[in-house]
Amino acid sequence: MDEDADIPNMPERDQAEPLRRAIGDRYLTYALSTIMHRALPDARDGLKPVHRRILYAMRRLRLSSSGGFLKSAKISGDTMGDFHPHGDAAIYDAMARLAQDFTIRYPLVDGQGNFGNIDGDNPAASRYTEARMTIMSEALLEGLDENSVDFRPNYDGRLMEPSVLPASYPNLLANGSSGIAVGMATNIPPHNIVELINACLHLIKSPNAVDDTLLQYVPGPDFPTGGVIVEPPENIATAYRTGRGSIRLRARWHTEDLGRGTWQVVVTEIPYQVQKSKLVERIAELIQTKKVPILADVRDESAEDIRMILEPKSKNVDPDVLMNMLFRNSDLEIRFSLNMNVLIDGVTPKVCSLKEVLRAFLDFRREVLIRRAKHRMAKIDNRLEVLEGLIVAFLNLDRVIDIIRYDDDPKAALMYEDWSKPHQDTVVRATDERDYVSPLAGIDVKSLELREDPEAIARGVLADDGTDAKVPARFLGRSEGLSDVQAEAILNMRLRSLRRLEELELVKERDALMEERAGLEDLLDSEDLQWSRIGEELKEVKKKFGKGLDRGARLTSLAEAAEAEEVPLEAMIEREPITVVCSQMGWIRAMTGHIALDRELKFKDGDGPRFIFHAETTDRLLVFASTGRFYTVSAASLPGGRGMGEPLRLMVDLPNEAEIIDIFIHKPGRKLLVASSAGDGFIVPEDEVIAQTRSGKQVLNVRAPSRALVCKTVDGDHVAVVGENRKVLVFALDELPEMGRGKGVRLQKYKDGGLSDARTFTLAEGLSWQDPAGRTRTETALEEWTGKRAGTGRMAPRGFPRDNKFT
Repeated sequence: MDEDADIPNMPERDQAEPLRRAIGDRYLTYALSTIMHRALPDARDGLKPVHRRILYAMRRLRLSSSGGFLKSAKISGDTMGDFHPHGDAAIYDAMARLAQDFTIRYPLVDGQGNFGNIDGDNPAASRYTEARMTIMSEALLEGLDENSVDFRPNYDGRLMEPSVLPASYPNLLANGSSGIAVGMATNIPPHNIVELINACLHLIKSPNAVDDTLLQYVPGPDFPTGGVIVEPPENIATAYRTGRGSIRLRARWHTEDLGRGTWQVVVTEIPYQVQKSKLVERIAELIQTKKVPILADVRDESAEDIRMILEPKSKNVDPDVLMNMLFRNSDLEIRFSLNMNVLIDGVTPKVCSLKEVLRAFLDFRREVLIRRAKHRMAKIDNRLEVLEGLIVAFLNLDRVIDIIRYDDDPKAALMYEDWSKPHQDTVVRATDERDYVSPLAGIDVKSLELREDPEAIARGVLADDGTDAKVPARFLGRSEGLSDVQAEAILNMRLRSLRRLEELELVKERDALMEERAGLEDLLDSEDLQWSRIGEELKEVKKKFGKGLDRGARLTSLAEAAEAEEVPLEAMIEREPITVVCSQMGWIRAMTGHIALDRELKFKDGDGPRFIFHAETTDRLLVFASTGRFYTVSAASLPGGRGMGEPLRLMVDLPNEAEIIDIFIHKPGRKLLVASSAGDGFIVPEDEVIAQTRSGKQVLNVRAPSRALVCKTVDGDHVAVVGENRKVLVFALDELPEMGRGKGVRLQKYKDGGLSDARTFTLAEGLSWQDPAGRTRTETALEEWTGKRAGTGRMAPRGFPRDNKFT
């Protein structure tokens, strides 16, 4: 039994539900709100709610394309207060994007002031800028007052707002859209409106047309910043057929002759959504890090148009080679990810093909056409009713004037006969004795037989309840009484309208409206006529917004990517002598020219020289670390020798605990002997240790506490190894395997300690080393130390270095 059953006025307890269900329900509500009201555009007008509300608010403020401008703060404030209850900063940002001709293909807002630029600068504050609509946005709103779309209450129910705009052109594809929702996103590129309308006209003519056929009219996107699309046509066709894909877009450039064989590259268009300032910074970084060594300088000389200058280091450089390197390493080439995820009928999210998007627009245009036709018919019917009443008034002009002048209730008298008064047996009154023929009906008033209507008199005696019955008033040219609308129109008629010419105008207007109404009836009854009318409207839009419009012609061209042959980096670098210096702490630099290797150099406090050798800027340096990993560094990318250099660990991904074992110049075709402190090693071709990334390439596998210790070039037919126990072993080189990666095989056997050094030599020439006095000694009689690989060896000869190193 419930303990609280007998307690009066007991408040109801909170209903408990699982946390998983509660969070799931609330997150689902949030997700649906984000998808439908924020991130995904409507396939019919191509707008999100914030853009639609901005344009509708501007229309209510009467900011036409030919009118004056109004402060952006007023526009964003009205939008926020009446329709979009979100932050005014977000609304202004959305409005500013609609005014940026480098962001939107056909701007919907005409901005006056600083609305940002292609460098990435933000617009000025809303109190400093002004705006109005463009002809493109007016075309989206055309027919809004003709019941062409549904209206819904705004967020607080005070006003009504359109749920979608009539949109006389396919704005979704014309201007594109992007957004990120919960679990889905959209990214639609802009297109050329002429091409889209041509595709729509073909789709009207051939409803079963396939996407590949439509691509004959819409070959690809048309970005507001221009550029060149270099994606293969088959990939573009797949993207438009499936609704997903990517499109390669390159900057537009040309070479400019400077005389005497010199030239420079001028970039005039950059890819869509790339900030020019960041692009220039990225290219400058490539020059500084020498990743594009054939590029000397980059300058931004842009004013109204884009003009980015790229200077090569030498006039002998191939421009195509230079640009292909920049395409690979900078945003001069991008991939635009196409994802046509839209709201069909404003409700259902779906990834659509090109045909599905165009079909959604055309079906919507047909719905708009039908609704506008019905609205126009209702207007015509109302006007015809008024015209009929005015025509009756002209036919019965004297009687109408008498009624208006003498009757206490002229409106009622025009609509009903008053049988409480002595009945007048005349239906109309002729004016004196003059013959009068009305041009309205061709009726000779004087020749009419004016007689009473017995039925009307009989009907108008008394009603069953004893009250006076109302009988419709009788007028010449009309068998029934006037309606309320007609009576009101007659009473509101001005005296100036009583001219004879006005009667002719009424007849002319009536005939024209009757003809228009018949045409509308035929339109509503015939689907073929509807599609024909839609086609005519689209042709008008094409004529208005086509090539005659500013920026109406296609801006983005399509071309095949002329892939240049892969040119070795060394071939692009100007060959110059340098001296590579690496300190004990791993700071590396390149001194200009071949300086004396014993020259005294400056180092940081506590640091000193370790590696110093002559090289050239075209060389590649191999760095062998104690982890057994090889790293590759371009000599041209080394920092200059004016300072202390830079840590080598920042140029490659060298761990802090790793020690640099050796740095040397790479020579193709050479072989290396690598060995670990545990005494394991093998032969590896030098070409196979080249690393393509900063992370290097693992060659010698070592396990702690062992570490990589030896990396020597192979030159000879025998191998000499010495352990920490000062025992030396000599064996034939062919006993070592040649591998690309691994632990290797045992070089020498140790009871205690490990490997100290190893090298290769020619047995006939003997084994050389430097004695403690610095003199070079060569031992040719090595039979005592010669044996098989993995042997223990014998004690080193007299005079062998105390550090157990051959060199």
